[in-house]
Amino acid sequence: MRVEFDAAQISYEQLLETFFESHDPTQMNRQGPDVGTQYRSLVLAMDEDQASAARSAIEEAERAGRFGGRPIVTDVLMYDGSGNARFWRAEEYHQRYFEKKGIESCRI
Repeated sequence: MRVEFDAAQISYEQLLETFFESHDPTQMNRQGPDVGTQYRSLVLAMDEDQASAARSAIEEAERAGRFGGRPIVTDVLMYDGSGNARFWRAEEYHQRYFEKKGIESCRI
């Protein structure tokens, strides 16, 4: 998911917090019953500051034992705009997913 945000309204660190709250970053290539590399936990940073913040958030969460001591497998990669990391609009049934499912845990 690509998120465009106004840093005057919400910080990148707050977005990272929501990202880690909204899925299980300790599951390799899966989320619940959904399995495959398309379900991996990944941060595509737009610049080195974002990549550093993401790595710091992961280190802090692991240090705090936030996910029951399980290691966080979230990859942090640089987005380079290449064909290997294109963004596609999700199918309609995925739009506003949390709202449609009655899930209130996502704050965005």
